[in-house]
Amino acid sequence: MNEGTGTNFMNLQFAAKSENESFARVTVAAFISQLDPTMDELSDLKTVISEAVTNSIIHGYNNNAEGVVSIQAEIRDDMITIIVEDRGEGIEDLELAKQPLYTSKPELERSGMGFTIMENFMDEFEVSSEPGRGTSIKMKKRIESKKALYN
Repeated sequence: MNEGTGTNFMNLQFAAKSENESFARVTVAAFISQLDPTMDELSDLKTVISEAVTNSIIHGYNNNAEGVVSIQAEIRDDMITIIVEDRGEGIEDLELAKQPLYTSKPELERSGMGFTIMENFMDEFEVSSEPGRGTSIKMKKRIESKKALYN
């Protein structure tokens, strides 16, 4: 992501610890709040951040806090772009991983709905992954700013 006129951005890196998931969710929500999203939009965005970060920690690094999760967010006009990345294990079969209810960690009682939730809550959703090199999730959502309704 790059800086430009009419844009704002943030970069965040943190240890792949489950206790950092709420930190990531709140930080990105605070950044997005400048667009004055509705409560539903903010809730959806917080949910997708939670899902993406949790996937990186649990699946990318197998709960190994030595890993690093990165989040980049960019606001351009009324569009938010969020990229969540890890340099963990990567995904062997991306198409299988995208299937609703599929989980590679059934012993953790995971629902297997993370990618489905992200795809349904965002306007655009894209996953790229390479085994042994990590995973990148890119998501976009247009915010229907309440400010625009009153002008």
